Amino acid sequence: MATTDTETKIKKPKSTSPKKAKEKKDKKDDGSSVVLRIRVRAYESKILDSSVKQIIDTAMRYDAKIVGPVPLPTEIKKYTVNRASFIYKNTREQFEMRVHKRLIDIINPNAKTVEALTNLSLPSGVDIDVKML
Repeated sequence: MATTDTETKIKKPKSTSPKKAKEKKDKKDDGSSVVLRIRVRAYESKILDSSVKQIIDTAMRYDAKIVGPVPLPTEIKKYTVNRASFIYKNTREQFEMRVHKRLIDIINPNAKTVEALTNLSLPSGVDIDVKML
C-alpha cells in the first residue's frame, strides 16, 4: 500500500517550552535592576589584581552584590623592528605589549557605593571604564 505525502506529514501544535517562558520572566526582572559594569585594564597583572581587590573590598563594605572579577582575554600587541637598516637588515627584533583585563559587575548599587568607588585612588597604569546598564 502506497502512502502519500499528506498522510506522513502530521503537524503538531506549537507550544512554548517552560524553559523559554522562564527566560522571558528573567529578562523582565533584569530590566528593572541597575548594573554597574566596571572594566579594569593594566599592563601588569599584579597591579591589576590588587586594584580589583580594592574595588571589590570597597563595594563589599557597602553591602553591594558583586559578580566577578571575570578575567577577559589578554590583548597582545606585537611589533617587529629591523635591528639595522643597511648591513644586517634581515635581522629583526620583536617586542610585545600585553594588556590584562578584568570585568566586575555590581548589581543594584546604592548611592554610597557609587560615591565610594568614585573617590577610590588606584595606582597609576590602571585604566577603569564604568558603564551603567
